[in-house]
This record gives sequence, structure tokens and C-alpha cells, in this order.
Amino acid sequence: MIELYYWPTPNGHKITLFLEEAGLDYEIKPVNIGKGEQFDPDFLKFSPNNRMPAIIDRAPADGGEPVTVFESGAILIYLALKANKFYGETPRERTDILQWLMWQMGGLGPMAGQNGHFNIYAPEKVEYAINRYTNETNRLYGVLDRRLEGREFVAGSDYSVADMAIYPWIVPHEAHKQDLNDFPNVKRWFEAVAARPATIRAYEKGKEVQAYQKPLTDEQKAVLFGQTAASTAKA
Repeated sequence: MIELYYWPTPNGHKITLFLEEAGLDYEIKPVNIGKGEQFDPDFLKFSPNNRMPAIIDRAPADGGEPVTVFESGAILIYLALKANKFYGETPRERTDILQWLMWQMGGLGPMAGQNGHFNIYAPEKVEYAINRYTNETNRLYGVLDRRLEGREFVAGSDYSVADMAIYPWIVPHEAHKQDLNDFPNVKRWFEAVAARPATIRAYEKGKEVQAYQKPLTDEQKAVLFGQTAASTAKA
């Protein structure tokens, strides 16, 4: 049994996408990030960066003590190796998948995240920041569009953890001021992933935890965006 510590954000959705595709038994443990539950001392024991998602595998492959994993990219790789699914079979295939997973982790996710912050959540509209992150998100969509030309999925003909990592960050494309009609290969791929039964189930699980579009209160925004090392230590 996998215990998934989760909230319905793009990084949270990555893991439910995998678990639903792979058919692994799992239980969602909601971590309400607006209420600051990610700073709970018990949660920090296995997610020291005070971020979700994180997992506890109560039945690891070696039969030993439970395995804990934090960081969504690391969780995807761990689960892919556990299930022997969605991570290729040869070193070349895995390298291809891994580099696009890292592209999402180091590029698309952080840039789209800052895009969303300055376009949606920031109390002040900072034109330079809005333009900077909107333009960089647009550039990254262009990278993805070129990659998908002539390919069904990001790493070739097979669906993989790279697709699962990238898709949730494309879902809020309208909020990030991106038009999928400008990126026909991304649009075709996006619609195909959205139609997968496991994707539909994963996003329904998110709705069960919290209505995704529910506005954040000012207090919740302060919890999410106002933390420092000192304030986290006091939580």
C-alpha cells in the first residue's frame, strides 16, 4: 500500500496520474497546503522540504521497512521502478525519459509556477515579472511543441512518467496566458492525455479532496507564499 500525501496541485496530480495508470494500491492522505499542514512536524519527518507530494511505501519491493520519498520527480522514478512501468526498458529509453522529466522539474514547473504566481496570486501586479514568466512559459511551450512533432508522446511512442510530469503543468495554460492553438503538437498530445481513463480518474480524485478552482484566502496566500527559514522552523 502506498500512502500518498497529496493536495490537488500540478505536482500532486503527477503522482495520482501514475498510480491510476499503474493500478497500484494507494490511499490519499490530504495535506491542506492553505492551512499549513505541510509544516506539521510528523509530515516533516519524511518530507523535510515542507512540500507535498510525498509517499510512504508500506510494502517496498525488498520487504524491509517502509520507504519514504519526497519530491515529485523522485516519487515518479521510484514508483516506475517499483511497478516496472512507464520508464522504458533500455538505458537509452530511460535516458530520454529522464531528461524530459528533469526538463519539467527544472524548467516548465518552476517557470509556469512563477507565471501563475505573478499573474494570479501576487498582491501587486509587477509588469516586468508578469512579462518575464509569461514569455518564458511561452518559450518552453515552443520547446515542447517541437519535441512532440512526429511523436505520439514526449519520449516517443510510449506513454511515460515524462508525460505524467508535464501534463499537469499544461492544464492551467489559460491562466498562464498560453493559447494551445499556437502549439498544435502540444494541443494534440494534451487532448490525448486528457482523454486517458486514468487521467480522468486522477483528476476526479483531486476534486474529491478539494474543488481545484476554489479561491485562496489572503491568510492562505500568506501561508503559501510568505514562508522563510525562520517561520518554517517555528511551524
